[in-house]
Amino acid sequence: MASLMEMTYREALHKSMVEEMDKNGDVFLMGEDIGRYEGTFKVTRGLFSKYSHRRVIDTPITEAGFAGIATGAAMAGLRPIVEFMTMSFSILALDQIINHTAKVHYMTNGEVKCPIVFRGPGGAAKQLSAQHSHSMEGWYAHVPGLKVVCPATPSDVYGMLKTAVADDNPVILYENPGLYALKGMVPDDPNYSIPFGKAQILREGKDISLIGYSRMTHINLAVAELLEKDGIHAEVVDVRSLLPLDTETIYASVRKTHRAVVVYEDWRSGGFGAEIAARIGEDCFDDLDAPVGRVGGLNVPMPYSRTLELQCIPDEKDVIAAVRKLG
Repeated sequence: MASLMEMTYREALHKSMVEEMDKNGDVFLMGEDIGRYEGTFKVTRGLFSKYSHRRVIDTPITEAGFAGIATGAAMAGLRPIVEFMTMSFSILALDQIINHTAKVHYMTNGEVKCPIVFRGPGGAAKQLSAQHSHSMEGWYAHVPGLKVVCPATPSDVYGMLKTAVADDNPVILYENPGLYALKGMVPDDPNYSIPFGKAQILREGKDISLIGYSRMTHINLAVAELLEKDGIHAEVVDVRSLLPLDTETIYASVRKTHRAVVVYEDWRSGGFGAEIAARIGEDCFDDLDAPVGRVGGLNVPMPYSRTLELQCIPDEKDVIAAVRKLG
């Protein structure tokens, strides 16, 4: 059994990339300011000096351009890891990612693979305002041909990046910037990996299921602690993989507790949490004792003011109010 090391989410991501680059010479990194500057959130610290400009490539501010170059490299047999300075900037590369990267395997009848990882911070950080705070995971989870994962812990981001690099399909790895400094125990095992399409139960409960992913998983864990004081035993489901989605684990939890609240940072209207809630409503209707609750971000552009920004992002009070509403 592998020993465990305590490290931050950022360090776990860094460790995973180093091990994959050391293991396979076809793996390389590209993105804005990831080399000499070492990345906006310092995930790529030290990698430019370790691997040189041939494997850690600083790109111009041309998201569509370098997403296209990386897609071509993947089609030719390399395994690029592409960092967007913020996933909000990936909007500029949507044509490449949706019309080309996600479609290559299908349109060539499986003859051409496209092993590529698009990763970077998504969601609100602190006062990055309306153009830099988008939660893009639901947009990508809408697209056949992509895989989309949202790890919430250092061990999960460590293992899921390894799975992403090994996958012959394009993967979106969504990292909430609020998690980079989060500490946790990570296996010291270069062969460690976590399969996609498998949710996990982080806390057992019998009264209500709190379902979320990424940073909202930690909000749900905090809410479960608070509810326990009032005699309410909440089960916390960490979805972690959006596409493919593990409905089996989600449904099993709901059928046990008979109540569910889905929590997601994205805009409440049309966010991926709405998809989860809809599936529970369709497939677990007879098991529910109350409607499925939803807690999402406010449907407004993200304000710059920190006070207003915090009002737009779901927190413990919002989730507890949704639980109380279900009775």
